[in-house]
Amino acid sequence: MLAKTEERKQHKGDGKKRRHPGEDGEGGERKRRGGEEGDGGRKRLDPLSVGYFRRVGERLSEGFEEKEEREMFVENVLTEVKGKAAVVAMDQTGSITLQRLLPLCRPDQVAQVLAELGDPAGSEFKAVSCDRCGGHVVESAVRQISRRTESSQKETTTAEEEKEKESCDLLEAQVLSLSQVVRDNITEFIKHVHGSHVVRTLLHVLAGCLGPPRTESRPGAKDRNVAPQLTDFEIPTSFWYELKSLTETLMDNVNVSVTDAVPSAVFQTMLTVCHRNRPKLCKQLLKRTTEYLTTRNAAPGVSPLLVFLKDPASSRLIETIIQLSPKSLLRDLYKNHIKGQLVDLALHSIANFPIQRLTAASAKYKLFLGLFDELIQGIEAILAKGHMGVIVQLAESCAEGGEKQDELIQCLLRAFHCAEPGSRHVSCLPLFMSLLTYEVYYHSDTAEGGTQTEVPLSSICYHGSRLVQALSKFKERSLLLSSLRTLTPADLLMMASDPSGSHVLQALITTSSDKGRGKILKRLEGQYAPMACSRLGSRVLEAIWNGASVSHRQSIAQELVLSESQLRSHQFARHVWAKFGLSHFTHRRAHWQEIQTGESKKRKLFSDILA
Repeated sequence: MLAKTEERKQHKGDGKKRRHPGEDGEGGERKRRGGEEGDGGRKRLDPLSVGYFRRVGERLSEGFEEKEEREMFVENVLTEVKGKAAVVAMDQTGSITLQRLLPLCRPDQVAQVLAELGDPAGSEFKAVSCDRCGGHVVESAVRQISRRTESSQKETTTAEEEKEKESCDLLEAQVLSLSQVVRDNITEFIKHVHGSHVVRTLLHVLAGCLGPPRTESRPGAKDRNVAPQLTDFEIPTSFWYELKSLTETLMDNVNVSVTDAVPSAVFQTMLTVCHRNRPKLCKQLLKRTTEYLTTRNAAPGVSPLLVFLKDPASSRLIETIIQLSPKSLLRDLYKNHIKGQLVDLALHSIANFPIQRLTAASAKYKLFLGLFDELIQGIEAILAKGHMGVIVQLAESCAEGGEKQDELIQCLLRAFHCAEPGSRHVSCLPLFMSLLTYEVYYHSDTAEGGTQTEVPLSSICYHGSRLVQALSKFKERSLLLSSLRTLTPADLLMMASDPSGSHVLQALITTSSDKGRGKILKRLEGQYAPMACSRLGSRVLEAIWNGASVSHRQSIAQELVLSESQLRSHQFARHVWAKFGLSHFTHRRAHWQEIQTGESKKRKLFSDILA
């Protein structure tokens, strides 16, 4: 359903379901029941109209071949909407249809719909915007202002230009009217689970940048934590001043926003869009928000920021502040409020996430050196707590800044009990990947010497993989590579076929020198055909091939052609067969070698240019 909310899940505390103010008189929306009225007695779309808008949606799915046909269809539908736009927008079927129709409308037609959603003074905007279906329609309508850029780029006559300008001006006026309503009712909007999304879309539009629209489908696992890509567009001058007014109004209500997840998300959007297109305004907002967070009453001798860092809602806001802050503000936050508390915060179930953002943001500054020295003291406690995100980010920051790399490696060796005796160093890779200490991994009862028995590689966890990938970017990787070369061919095949291990193997091979890569490939001999037949292993094999020398490619090809019938019929391996040109290798080897030599020279040339 398009009207699904995107509210973040709250931490379970007292076991009561969170209620959002402003949804109805009793703190929550009631389920719709049959009849012409529902949700507090408001009018509902009659069944005949519901059927009509459902058919409109089906027709929109088919598309239009002619522009005139589309324009006539849109005009006819808007005629049906006229006089009952609010009722249509707040109906589930009508809302979905309007959201799909508005991108096909002219700006003046969108403006007419917005004008009808509110009365001439715009006061009805609040009721529609805070509705679970109507809010989506308002968002979709406001987003259409981004088409000003498209209109300005078209080659049109003077008369057409004037008409386009008038059309866009009407929509601009309606967006400004909505923004005025939001400012007049700012508390109700930002605290409302649906209304807050309208405010966030409005902030994007006033700043001149838009992300993809909210959709019915939920993001996949890979996209869930990825920031949406924003697209900039040209805005009228009035939006420049209106954004300033809206941010001022929001800042006046910072007290009700920092500890509530819904308005906190609005503040995060405000800071993000201003950082992108209004950097000076963003610096002012960051400074004022930080001043509020650091000047509240707290226990004597304790910074109030420490309290906010442990709160689920305000910690998200602090994460955004840290990510967008200049060096001076980061330094102030660390030295005056967080210094001496890093390990305790890293051990906290909520506060460890802002600490990860701080570690990432300070990677290229001298500030990182002090932060590292403090965090490294509690690395074993952090590992024991299971907050691996802190450890992984520490390694990634060391790799990015080029500092403290040797110290971190030695500290990890001690934490995983493979620092002493030195013979244990070669065991570090499987220990890091599985996040198990030496004694647990090798089932040894003593922490001292003892004979190491060979244990097949069996468990590779996600954070262990991320840790080794970060360590593979260090200047000194000899320990990891030495440990990799001690693994059996079966272990290497298991790594290549594992969702987490495949990334580790690829990172270690591709970052090795030609000599080091050759030693690893020597260990992989006999495993190339099984790798090619693995969904993940085939990708690792392709990455190895892309960075391999001609002689290494020839060795790989010679082994693969021995399993020609198996590879050519396999769903994954057949792509490897084609990409490596193995048919060519079998029948015209001299020509194949000539092609590979040419590709190798091109690769070397480009790498020299980029270097």
